[in-house]
Amino acid sequence: MSSGTSSGSSLGTRSSRSEDDLDLQAQMERRRKRRKESNRESARRSRLRKQQHLDDLTSQVKQLEDQNKQLSLALSITSQNLVAVQAQNSVLQTQKMELDSRLSALTEILCYMNTITCTSASAPANPAMVNNITSSSSYDLLGASCTWNQQPIDLYQCF
Repeated sequence: MSSGTSSGSSLGTRSSRSEDDLDLQAQMERRRKRRKESNRESARRSRLRKQQHLDDLTSQVKQLEDQNKQLSLALSITSQNLVAVQAQNSVLQTQKMELDSRLSALTEILCYMNTITCTSASAPANPAMVNNITSSSSYDLLGASCTWNQQPIDLYQCF
């Protein structure tokens, strides 16, 4: 009977081992399921973060594209304004050169007239009479009629 008892006790040990093994396996299976579920949840959160990041980047791209369009439009308008201002500047420079030339010519005429007026104090009052012209008016270089004045012309009074 000792063999029966020993086999009975070894059978009890086996059954308790197999129950322990079953418990251990069940516990490992629960842990494995919890890890799987935790991993699924972590992957879901990761996908959500990735999608949010992608949405943020897409929004930023749209905002930068809009800003780029606005800057391109502003650059185009500024470039057009630059061309217009350069054309206007060119016209003004040409007009300035023409006016400078006219001013220089008129200054020479005035200097010449002052020289003649100052040196001809003993000359007849009317320069037209010097050339035996009886008219009391003459014509300047620009073709305008003017009356000869014996007073010296002060150029600084004109400015």
